[in-house]
Order: sequence, then C-alpha cells, then structure tokens
Amino acid sequence: MTDGFGLDHLPYGVFSVAGGPRRVGVRLGDALLDLSALSDRPELAAATLNPLMALGPQVWRETREQVAFLAESGSPTVPLSEVVLHLPFEVADYVDFYASEHHATNVGRIFRPDGDPLPAAWKHLPIGYHGRAGTVVPSGTHVVRPSGQRGAGDVGPSRRLDLEAELGFVVGTPSPPGVPVAAADLADHVFGVVGLNDWSARDLQAFESAPLGPFLGKSFATSISHWVTPLQALDAAWCDLPGQDPRPADYLAPDDARGLDIDVEVAVGGSVLSRPAYSSTYWGPAQMLAHLTSNGASLRTGDLFASGTISGPERDQRGCLLELTSGGNEPLVVDGRERTWLDDGDEVVLRYSAPSTSGARLTLGEVRGTIAPAHP
Repeated sequence: MTDGFGLDHLPYGVFSVAGGPRRVGVRLGDALLDLSALSDRPELAAATLNPLMALGPQVWRETREQVAFLAESGSPTVPLSEVVLHLPFEVADYVDFYASEHHATNVGRIFRPDGDPLPAAWKHLPIGYHGRAGTVVPSGTHVVRPSGQRGAGDVGPSRRLDLEAELGFVVGTPSPPGVPVAAADLADHVFGVVGLNDWSARDLQAFESAPLGPFLGKSFATSISHWVTPLQALDAAWCDLPGQDPRPADYLAPDDARGLDIDVEVAVGGSVLSRPAYSSTYWGPAQMLAHLTSNGASLRTGDLFASGTISGPERDQRGCLLELTSGGNEPLVVDGRERTWLDDGDEVVLRYSAPSTSGARLTLGEVRGTIAPAHP
C-alpha cells in the first residue's frame, strides 16, 4: 500500500470512470473505494463533496467509521490509474490569510524597505483578503500566465509569476448571518484540509496593491489538491503555536490556540527548492476562522480559507519565489542555471505530510500545476 494513504488517513475525493458520472471516493493506497457503489446514501453519489459536508460533524464521524470498516473488510477498490479526479467540492467563498510572521516580514522588507515590515494590525488579528472562488482549480490544471498592468500604462503578460505554498481549510457546516463562530468550534465547521497553491503575479500585485490589497495579481488561479484530508485524520498533528506577543483579543482564544505540524515540500521542474513547516505559522486555523466570522459574516458549505504562504525562519524554508530570490534580486541556481520567477512550461509541485495517530506519517494530497503561455 502506498505510504501515507492507509487506514489512518482515508481522504475524500470526487472521481469518474470512462466519462461516467462523478461520485465520491476515498483513497486507499493506489486505489479508491467507490462509496456510491458500496452505499445507498445519496450524498455519496453526488458530483461534489458538498452534500456530505453539509451534514455536519456527527455524520462525518459516522461516515469515516463506515469507510474504515469497508476498507478493513476488503471491499472492492478501483485503481487510481482507471479514474479521472475532479475538483472535490464546489467552492462557495474563498478567503486567503497572511498568517506566517516569517513570510509577512520578508515580504514587508521587500515591498517596504524604508518602513515597518509588518502592518500595524498584523499581530493583533489575522490579516486576509477575499479571493475569487470561480478560479479555484484542481491539481493538474494548467495555469495560464496572466496579463495586466505591470506599471503605469505598461500592459502585458506577467514577468514575475510566482507560487505560494499554502494549506487550505474546507468548511462543511454553515453558520447563520450575524453570529460569530467561536475559535473552539473549528471542528464543528471545518470538514478537512487541502494543499493549496495561491499563484501570484508579483508585478501586477505590486502595482495594484497600494493602498488596497491583492486583486488581479492573485485572482487568475488558485490550485488545490484532489484529496480532502478529514480534520479527524490530523488528531496527532496539532501542536503549540510559536508564541503570540502582544496577547491577541479574547475572541481569538490565545490561551487555547494551536497550530498543525504539517511539512511542505516545494518543487519546480523536479528540483526541490524549499521545505517550509506549517508549525511555524503565527496564527492558528481556529483563530483565522474566528476572525473571519467575528463581524457576523456567515459560513457556507464549500467555503475555503487558506493559511497564506507558509514560510519558516530559515532561507530553505521560504514558501514562495518572492522570498527565495529576495524579490528577484538573488537568483536561485536550479539544475545548473539561475532562476528567479516561473517560466512557461514550469511544473510546480507542492507535497505535504503530517504525523498520524498510527505513528506513521500521512501523505496529504499534492498540488501540481504547469505554467501555460499567456493568451495572445
């Protein structure tokens, strides 16, 4: 059995065979369990995970127990080589945070060399921006190089195309408008996690982001993994945050905030460029969810919120080319040649792993994307 996809993991995805209908499957090694064929539950024959996710945590736990029983009982599986994988859930809203202090500090020094690296509010609340749900795509989808204004009147394809290694959190249970979600209620609303690449056109972003935040420099594509790891599978991965000073407001539950011990690997063209650790992130996922809803904004099934670029304190732990090349000023040497930004034809692969209750490691869904030339 493929390492990382055993009985302690059982991630969910959506697949089809030979052009047939899409339905829900669970990965087991190099195969999957076709849940629609093994159960008469309509939500498992759906074309997305949304109907299952909407049923809430009690059903999620029961379904996971049923899936484990089917897997242990030797139920028939379908080889992954025979299936086509699809976007696992219909994205409702997409919010991307800026939760790594190392990333935010490095970027601040590049974009604001004469000012404070961190915005004044950064250590008081998880800063984020609203992205574009309609351009979230599954792993393997080609990413067309975006075009836009690189400067005043300078319109054309981005010359500073970048990747961002992130972790995404998928909301299952909605919440009513006007009612904030407490940090302690993360597991009541978040169904699971996905790997995520927040592609970024740094030249477009730099020109448009004063004074407002990212817009066209981010909205052209966001890639996520085919597999959604249930939050329950990460029970052994919770860890302490690095520390928060000054103490955040009470609604962010600073005394109980936790992070996740998830390791990331960033590769371009087959060469590993960095290995960030999500455990170094300043703001935890429950704090991001609490802040997201603190003004009364409601959750919907299929909402996706992301960690922001995962970067650690060391140079080889930086999660984007902007940081790895110091804004393009310090090229990397990859396979004998200097590199700064992404070229057409580059394939970016993000890989993730986490500790498991079995004592082994989970292999979370990877995220792949190849850069296609800009439209003429």
